[in-house]
Amino acid sequence: MDHFTRRLITETLFYDEEFGALGNLSLIDASSGQERYVASYMPEDGIFIIEEATEWEDYSPDENDEIGYALAIDSDEYGTYESPDEAAEVLLQLARDQSLLPSITLLFEEDEIA
Repeated sequence: MDHFTRRLITETLFYDEEFGALGNLSLIDASSGQERYVASYMPEDGIFIIEEATEWEDYSPDENDEIGYALAIDSDEYGTYESPDEAAEVLLQLARDQSLLPSITLLFEEDEIA
């Protein structure tokens, strides 16, 4: 089952150059309702990065939204990795150690805010 989970994570951390699409994986703390870690591929550097959230948007669980948790608005670099397999292993361990849940987001390069 671990192999299946790692493979699913690596498939999530993709970059499609033709469409400028990036797959991101967030690890969510359900008890606090906050995004704790965000992982993605950095095409300009050719590396995978995991960031640890340090500040979150104002969020009330009463709001009628589709996300269901507070998004990180600031973070610190947790680590960088040469392969999606390395990043997947770290993400899986973080999820286990801190009882975090996954959330997948599809971003497009043109939508990124500089």
